[in-house]
Amino acid sequence: MTAAARAEARRRGEEAEEQAARFLAARGLRVVARNYRTRQGEVDLVAQDGATLVFVEVRARRDARFGGAAASVDGRKQRRIVAAARHFLARLGAEPPCRFDVLAIEGSPGEPSWIRGAFDAP
Repeated sequence: MTAAARAEARRRGEEAEEQAARFLAARGLRVVARNYRTRQGEVDLVAQDGATLVFVEVRARRDARFGGAAASVDGRKQRRIVAAARHFLARLGAEPPCRFDVLAIEGSPGEPSWIRGAFDAP
């Protein structure tokens, strides 16, 4: 992948994450962190939904080929998200109820599809 293609992919990813943050805020969630990174993985958005802390993976795809955006959050990706979430939670005094969501965006511009409780931490 060329440097220009990487830059374009990064820009599209940032736009999708901003769209996702606005989408969640419009539904009453409060984003408390963005792009939380550790050596083990990354969480795109961390949001508060009442008493529940929600770890959100944002996936955007131009079209549904190869299974689409939601299908790209495979077991390996889920393990990396869970590892980053555990790191985030270790910084808190008490662990709140948690949930792992996926916000998939198909097409450009695409309407987000919110999958609440998309997967569980093992």
